[in-house]
Amino acid sequence: MENGVGENVAVCSTETGNGGEDVYCEESDASFADHLVVMVHGILGSASDWKYGAEQFVQMIPDKVFVHCSERNAAKTLDGVDVMGDRLAAEVLDVIKRNPSLRKISFVSHSVGGLVARYAIGKLYTPPKGGSEDDVSTNDESKGTIADLEPINFITVATPHLGSRGNKQVPFLFGVPAIESLAGRVIHLIFRRTGRHLFLTDNDEGKPPLLKRMVEDTEEFCFLSALRSFERRVAYSNVCYDHIVGWRTSSIRRNSELPKWENMVNEKYPHVVYEERCKAYDKEFFEPITENDGLDELEEELVNGLSRLSWEKVDISFHNSSTKFAAHSVIQVKDRSAHSDGADVIQHMVDHFIL
Repeated sequence: MENGVGENVAVCSTETGNGGEDVYCEESDASFADHLVVMVHGILGSASDWKYGAEQFVQMIPDKVFVHCSERNAAKTLDGVDVMGDRLAAEVLDVIKRNPSLRKISFVSHSVGGLVARYAIGKLYTPPKGGSEDDVSTNDESKGTIADLEPINFITVATPHLGSRGNKQVPFLFGVPAIESLAGRVIHLIFRRTGRHLFLTDNDEGKPPLLKRMVEDTEEFCFLSALRSFERRVAYSNVCYDHIVGWRTSSIRRNSELPKWENMVNEKYPHVVYEERCKAYDKEFFEPITENDGLDELEEELVNGLSRLSWEKVDISFHNSSTKFAAHSVIQVKDRSAHSDGADVIQHMVDHFIL
């Protein structure tokens, strides 16, 4: 679906406290918009990271969307994915309480923010009436709700869905196994509890790592059912020059599944080099682990769990850009002037956004 262009639409923004921001069309009452778009920043980020993206959504889809740039975790991104997810869930409920006309909900999240959003929706999920929380079939018909709203788009941008401990999952570690192993042992000294979650070394009360629990429906929260409830799930990934989050973990693929992209040309979205629609697969039909495919057993479980749902995968490359070494920020247009090469990625998000 291509949404309308509204370059001349005036955008209004209102601070909600602690740096948070509501963004909506200035020319109409905010109550007209019934679709809440929650934008979530990544580690060491803030609500302002999505300022450009939020304004583009409102300009291109005026009167339809009410965008909230999350702020509850600003300056608190080292506390752990679950703690941040709790805060985000509470923040979403506060936004909905202030705007009773909202009927639908979508998430657009950058980096670790995608994991935080996945945790939050698990907490906010209510199964469909008459449905079972234990139903993990690939049937998307019975969806349930997120914070009593209809879930539509769940979009992640350079999110480490498989964690960060695997080979080349954090490119600035140069793919050297000894360095990657050492990082897994000391990462908590720098990134504290969030680092443990990313490197899958957490062991809270003897439980499996949090990211492993988040590809299942647990006794506490229905993470998989919550993610399934969205009409579409989209993973935007940098194929190269992202020194923070590797291509494999952000695109939820094995090494053997990474596509050839070098000769792809897209005139409308010049930095989109590959697009793929992946169907949901039943657990019993997964192929065995491919030898030397770069995934350990736990990473394989994460791929298998997330692959039980359908995904749209959009691969991005800034290899010809002068700002390619900042790809992790450019893909989000974190700074309007410094990261403007990512504008076509935001345009792609808006054009394909389901209302």
